[in-house]
Amino acid sequence: MKPRSPRPDRPTTTSPPRSPRASSTAGAGAGAGAWAELLRLPALFTVPGDALAGAATTGTRPNLRTLLAIASSICLYEAGMALNDWADQTEDALERPHRPLPSGRIRPAAALAAAGALTATGLALAASAGRPALAVAAPLAASVWAYDLALKRTPAGPTAMATARGLDLLLGATATGGSVRPALPAALTLATHTLAVTTVSRDETRGGSPLAPLAALITTGTLAWRLTRTPGASGEAPSRPPAADALRTALAAAFVTTSGRPLLHATLNPSPPLTQRAVGGGIRAMIPLQAALAARSGALASALLTAALAPAARRFARKVSVT
Repeated sequence: MKPRSPRPDRPTTTSPPRSPRASSTAGAGAGAGAWAELLRLPALFTVPGDALAGAATTGTRPNLRTLLAIASSICLYEAGMALNDWADQTEDALERPHRPLPSGRIRPAAALAAAGALTATGLALAASAGRPALAVAAPLAASVWAYDLALKRTPAGPTAMATARGLDLLLGATATGGSVRPALPAALTLATHTLAVTTVSRDETRGGSPLAPLAALITTGTLAWRLTRTPGASGEAPSRPPAADALRTALAAAFVTTSGRPLLHATLNPSPPLTQRAVGGGIRAMIPLQAALAARSGALASALLTAALAPAARRFARKVSVT
């Protein structure tokens, strides 16, 4: 469930010829590096926080069902990454020929099979967490496939991606506490950020108007301001340890810095490189946002655990692109 820009319509061309070495690698099983690139390994660190933030809204400590929800989310997320590249192989041959599929390091059939297997595994894990969790995981999986195969290039694309991310948070809530109602405000916050980042990502390969990054920058500031407000009538947990308030303020600041700075640069110069950095920053900002949502609900341990994933995401992002 990561934003990936749609490609403009272009004439179909033949993919670059593959070397014998690339062909043998794709046939016998691609290397770990190729699969890490296909599955966007650094972005994977933004997934567990969805379930932890959702679980925090229930007022219940994370349990085995929460872990099952996290595992389910990871599988469905990675299914979307594999399916994304399978659906985009023609466009990637033109714009990103170094990607695993057009370069021949991974066969398209292998990527599609991985997407199917990961989806089935994710649904099975959700079912193990209970019927309420499966009732959320099923439309989550459907939204992932619908986005990659049909909606990505349509005006409904960003909304579909935002819906998937919101459902991912609700999956953690239903698996842990059995109800979606307490988690709806947090899910809406996460979906709003995702909508803004996905809208920006639609221009990441060719650049465009500064309006999208500007709107995303305003959204980032608004969400951060809301995170620092004391919850009450919104339906989120009103009882929190005092340290959680200080922590969520610090995490809100980290969220603004991670997402807002590259968005400001993209607003001033909406070139492809700066737009791609803005998208990458928006993806990494998911982590402090999730952690702030957990702290806002009073789950200090979940907030710290989620925030601890950020250094690993930055480290791996230096080796493998998140976009």
